Amino acid sequence: MPQHSLNVLVQVIDKSPSNGEMWDVQTCTWWRAPVIWEGMFDAALYDQTHAKEGSSVALTVFAVGRYLDAYLETFLTSAECHFMLALPVTYYVFTDAPEKVPQVALGPRRSLKVIRVPKHSRWQDVSMMRMKAISDAIESDIRHRCTHVFCLDVDQEFTGRFGPEALGESVALLHAYYYNLPKWLFTYDHNPGSRAHMDTGDFYYHAAVFGGSWRSVKALTESCYQGITEDKRNGVEARWHDESHLNKYFWLHKPSRVLSPEYCWDRQIGDRKAIRVAHVFVFLPNISHIKLT
Repeated sequence: MPQHSLNVLVQVIDKSPSNGEMWDVQTCTWWRAPVIWEGMFDAALYDQTHAKEGSSVALTVFAVGRYLDAYLETFLTSAECHFMLALPVTYYVFTDAPEKVPQVALGPRRSLKVIRVPKHSRWQDVSMMRMKAISDAIESDIRHRCTHVFCLDVDQEFTGRFGPEALGESVALLHAYYYNLPKWLFTYDHNPGSRAHMDTGDFYYHAAVFGGSWRSVKALTESCYQGITEDKRNGVEARWHDESHLNKYFWLHKPSRVLSPEYCWDRQIGDRKAIRVAHVFVFLPNISHIKLT
């Protein structure tokens, strides 16, 4: 999926990297949602608490055209090593080629469901139409078996713990390229003709990772899909497609939990002083120039 081109970084309070030097990062939003950074949570306590509460997670991912061949196996095998290991997980793989989904060895209480989706010639259309597919899957299946949903891009690899500390009612991710930029550089959609139009916002969120309770994710995906559909009727396409609509949604409906850029880091950015764990979730080499068909 697309990479944004700006090459910059971080915001404000409370971390100490391994070299002992202090660096400020923001750990709470103005509406009192925690911003989750490495070192500010007890991993074992989160595992125990969510296991006791009976939490379970659906992980949705779209693997269409060459994205399936290039990324899906790495995505799934790395998730089996790092994603929500203390909880039951069901992978929902949306693809135009179910017969090509790799056979990955799954651990106890882990399962995989494959859902066929139509082919689209542009990744932009896949990206935007995923909102409806996720909403439909929640309604027909996910809500009956999982308490939470996470939606992730396939062109990524888990290389460190991604655990229940990331769970919340509504979860957004700070975009690694924008989280230390002034707001006037955030690439919101400024076209008044689009439903995604924004003049300003709180943060710039990344659509590569979002989640929450199944109810909250269903509300988000339905709202984004409605906005995308209305834009299409009006001959409009938001600047960053479904990500623009997602940012508008989180501006109007504040997330209850915000993940730091550590949860989706890009190797091309390089090391940054505020990033203690630049390996929780990272981009694989970009193939956005490759046609999907």
